[in-house]
Parts: sequence; C-alpha cells; structure tokens
Amino acid sequence: MADLSTLTPGTWTIDTAHSTVGFTVRHLMISKVRGRFTAFTGAVEIAADPLQSTVSADIDLDSITTGDAGRDGHLKTADFFEIEKYPTMTFRSTGLTAKGSDYVLTGDLSLHGVTKSVNFDLEFEGVGGDPWGGTRAGFSGSTEISRDDFGVSFNAALETGGVMIGDKVKVELEIEAVKAA
Repeated sequence: MADLSTLTPGTWTIDTAHSTVGFTVRHLMISKVRGRFTAFTGAVEIAADPLQSTVSADIDLDSITTGDAGRDGHLKTADFFEIEKYPTMTFRSTGLTAKGSDYVLTGDLSLHGVTKSVNFDLEFEGVGGDPWGGTRAGFSGSTEISRDDFGVSFNAALETGGVMIGDKVKVELEIEAVKAA
C-alpha cells in the first residue's frame, strides 16, 4: 500500500462519480443482499502530519438502492431508516492510526438518531494525476456495524429458525478524492 506522506495537505473532495458507499447484510440466514447509496458528499482534510487528517461525509439515505424497488421503499420506512425523520447518515472522524502498512480510521457514525464510534480498516491506494490536470487519491475502507446498535431493529423470525435479516452489516467504501485547486 501507498504511504500517506505522498498526500499534500489541504482539502480533498470526494468524487462521488468515482466512489462507492456500499453495504452487505445477511438475508434468510443463507445469502447476502448488497446495496449502496448513490447520493453522498464528503471531504478529507489532509494535515501536515497525515495521521492528524480528518474525514467527514454525509449520506442521503433516500438514495439507497439494492436492485429491488420494493425493498428500497421498505428500507426508507420507520421499520428501518425512517428517512422522513432521519434523512441523513453522517460520519465524522475522530482519529487515524497506522496498522502495519494500512490504517484504522475511527469516527462517529450517526444513523437513525444514534451516534456510535466505529473503526474502519483503511487502505490508502495511492495518489496521482488525472487527465484534467488535477490530483486524485484513492482509499478503500470497511467496517462491520450492528443494526440493533443504531435502533434499526426490524426483523421477523423464520419457521426454520433464525431471522429474516442479519444484525451485522458490512460497510464497504471505495473513495476517490480530488485535491482542491
């Protein structure tokens, strides 16, 4: 993996056209459903000491897509995200530490009126120029959260045992950020 010291200090804006905020959750105890959010904003503030850098992001929960319009509609209701009351999920970093050749990004994730500290395993993919004269950086991140911890607890028991929807949600990020001019 690349070294964070190759990033120049300043504001790096998340390029949403080349980034993904996705998730995976168990369904019926036997498979996984994947989804993503298509509307989000964010910035990475690179400090002189890269480990003092910060990340902020806002995700529009109405932009959820799982490939099934009925499921997406249900996820927006009070059974899950309750987007009329809680339209946005936010992340504000509180720390960044080295972990071998990678990093751990710690921050406050706010969802459904609840804020919890989460740790993202973070890989810095590198930095380079783009064809338009700009500079871009790539990051990959993942974490696992509990739906119940955020009050998103809707579920149904299965006749065969277990539940319809898993509690654990794997969050996966692929982020491309552009250095402000």
